[in-house]
Amino acid sequence: MISYAIIDDEPIAHSIIEEFAKEVSNLEKVGNCYDVFQAIDLLQKEEVDVLFLDINMPKITGFEMLKTLKNPPKVIVTTAYKEFALEGYEFQVSDYLLKPFTFSRFIKAVNTVLEFKESNSAPSGISENFIIIKVDKKKHRVKLSDIQFIEAQGNYCKVETQTDNLLTLRGISDFQSALPEQFLRVHNSFIVNKDCVTAIEGNRVFINEQTIPVGRTYKKILLNI
Repeated sequence: MISYAIIDDEPIAHSIIEEFAKEVSNLEKVGNCYDVFQAIDLLQKEEVDVLFLDINMPKITGFEMLKTLKNPPKVIVTTAYKEFALEGYEFQVSDYLLKPFTFSRFIKAVNTVLEFKESNSAPSGISENFIIIKVDKKKHRVKLSDIQFIEAQGNYCKVETQTDNLLTLRGISDFQSALPEQFLRVHNSFIVNKDCVTAIEGNRVFINEQTIPVGRTYKKILLNI
């Protein structure tokens, strides 16, 4: 079952999403929020898998709210303004529904979240020395020591190993919470295997010939280690 909440200042938008969601057996509503403050309060009290989030709301926008969340749920943006699409990519939103959207388009967006949850349905897919990485319908058993770094690419992550790279429908925050301490987040889009780092220079780390940027908020942690 996937729990969802609607964050939108227009009551009619809530009604449309609720009617569509009733047709999907594994969607369960946990709340309706008409501004960002109600949403933040709900997220502190309830486990929410996906937000149907409007962007253009009074006082604080939906994207400004996302900036305040440490581990946000999956997000399906629902808005009448297509110019927000590029900014949405920065927040790794699951999908972007332009109002008014059809039921078939709604289902496509929900399926993106369902596929993500299915790919992460195992307790993290990690044993003591291995991780299970799902690529399409195939599951790969990868040694942790073989992973050099992980790079976020939209709703996907690229796992770079000693011999290959694997593109999986899995968020970088999920990898960060599941991987052991030998892996370090150095950027919003990168996690590195500390054992594979060959050099550090300025705002960059090097893994053999690969150059990986270091984000400002992560640099102090990296240098301390």
